[in-house]
Amino acid sequence: MSSERDGKPQRPARRSFLKAGGAAAVSAGALSASAIQAREAAAATTAARNIEPFYGEHQGGIVTPQQSHAYVAALDLTTDKREDVIALLKTWTDMAARLTRGEPAVDLKEPDDKPAADSGEALGLDASNLTLTFGFGPGMFTQSDGKDRYGLAKHRPPQLVDLPRFNGDQLLPAKTGGDLFIQGCANDAQVVFHAVRQLARAAYGRAQMRWGQAGFLSAPKGQTPRNLMGFKDGTSNPPMQDAAQMKKFVWANEESPVWMHGGTYTVVRRIRITLEHWDQMERGFQESVIGRHKYSGAPLGGKHETDPIDLDAADKDGNSIIPDNSHVRLSNQALNNGAQILRRAYSYNEGTDFYIERWPPWRQETEYDAGLIFIAHQSDPRTGFIPINDRLSKFDMMNQFTTHVGSAIFACPPGAKPGSYIGAQLFEA
Repeated sequence: MSSERDGKPQRPARRSFLKAGGAAAVSAGALSASAIQAREAAAATTAARNIEPFYGEHQGGIVTPQQSHAYVAALDLTTDKREDVIALLKTWTDMAARLTRGEPAVDLKEPDDKPAADSGEALGLDASNLTLTFGFGPGMFTQSDGKDRYGLAKHRPPQLVDLPRFNGDQLLPAKTGGDLFIQGCANDAQVVFHAVRQLARAAYGRAQMRWGQAGFLSAPKGQTPRNLMGFKDGTSNPPMQDAAQMKKFVWANEESPVWMHGGTYTVVRRIRITLEHWDQMERGFQESVIGRHKYSGAPLGGKHETDPIDLDAADKDGNSIIPDNSHVRLSNQALNNGAQILRRAYSYNEGTDFYIERWPPWRQETEYDAGLIFIAHQSDPRTGFIPINDRLSKFDMMNQFTTHVGSAIFACPPGAKPGSYIGAQLFEA
């Protein structure tokens, strides 16, 4: 899914691009043939420059085709002023619109004796299909000492629940929670880190970084990416191009407050994988843990990745072909009241550190600090992630190789309109 730089058309001159963009702005009713051609040329130019639109009905980075790199971060608000939060969101919206066009975060006109307006490490790089997605954590809506922090408590969606403690959780406070969420995705690691860095920098004095995490994935074009366990990850996702499926499982519906309509609820989990232990397992055992063939991605008993999962299939001795405690079976919608979530996971690798394993053989050694940044978008975590993960945390064979060390939940509002800002519907409710 990495962007291919060889053979790309050269970036058009800014003057010609603005000229085409101006022609495209003519009202639909007055478009001439030349104006239509100019609009189509501008759209083609945008695609050639690897630009994902920032403004729209929904935020980008949710049903956008998954990019090869991610940087997710959570910040804690340090201001107690509602107007500061609004000002920050307006600033972030303007910056995000620029960054996703491949421009610097702000206009580079600062004097030499002032800090640079943009840190500069992405200058000369294109947009790389950058998307920036924003969310609000439960802390935005809480009351402390009898005081409603920002006057938003009455607008807290019932779907934005505090996640329960799941069996086996070993959550680290430094990797858990947060008031504000930024999900950056792009086909260039430097582009996406630069973008989140600029946004965090702009929050100075109003919010501070709580945690951040870089992620990556790669796959041949049109194929499902593999996680660090070597298995295809995301095969059973509801199809993002199916509007009915997205409306049912991903977008906040009429049960949510009006300000969330067109948004989604996002759960982020940092899952450490004991790769050293996993790598010593026989392939057949690994496939029993997952419930799929490792190389083809087909469900056990099938031949192709997209073959239906037959939970009733049994061998000659009457044993389930797909084991009862396999990941695929336990997470299947047939066992979870038809619930589905949209996974947007990335692998991570933080090098090595000293690690104490909580499962036999109870090893203590220097191991990889690597695993999965699990990101799930859904219409309601109470019927999506929470019951699914509760079942998995208790019975999944994979638990002997994984530990959840970070967790957060956010309400990601709908997309912003030009001239407005992310979350405007909430603060104007």
